[in-house]
Amino acid sequence: MKKNVLVMTGSPRDGGNSDLLAEAFIEGAVSAGHTVTKWKAAEKNVGGCHACDTCFSTTKACSFDDDFNELAPLLSKADALVLVTPVYWFSYPAKLKAAIDKMYSFYMGQQPLNVKESVLITCAEMDEMYVFDGLKATYDNIVKFLQWENRGYLPVPSVQKPGDVISTMALHKARGLGREL
Repeated sequence: MKKNVLVMTGSPRDGGNSDLLAEAFIEGAVSAGHTVTKWKAAEKNVGGCHACDTCFSTTKACSFDDDFNELAPLLSKADALVLVTPVYWFSYPAKLKAAIDKMYSFYMGQQPLNVKESVLITCAEMDEMYVFDGLKATYDNIVKFLQWENRGYLPVPSVQKPGDVISTMALHKARGLGREL
């Protein structure tokens, strides 16, 4: 079945390790016939949720007008959501985290998401796998709460300099996750 896939990225670095992982995933997904949209949180102006609980009470998902209102229609159309991000201080980069937090608007505004499955691809400079724990726990809780099917998790440690991921098997694995979606 062909799917509408939304890939949300967190890194501000074009051509960096997580960007290369995102492109590899996209290549795999497109080769499988899926339609893919890439949304780069680092290039967007997304503020944190104000907990005003006025989600979707106007013509927009968020009453505070920022770039989340550009993301919301993409989320509405997506069959699958893929998060591709570096680890920033044991979690998501701030702009990606703000966008994830504002997904609350769909729940609060009683607007069901079409998303049924998801993937998390992440990388970090450190060698230790525990650095992914906070980011993965957040992802797992979202997947459980929204009853999505987790279609893959790819943590890539030890990629310090831009392009380090090229010398690993991670791009091949990311491409495979895209093909298998």
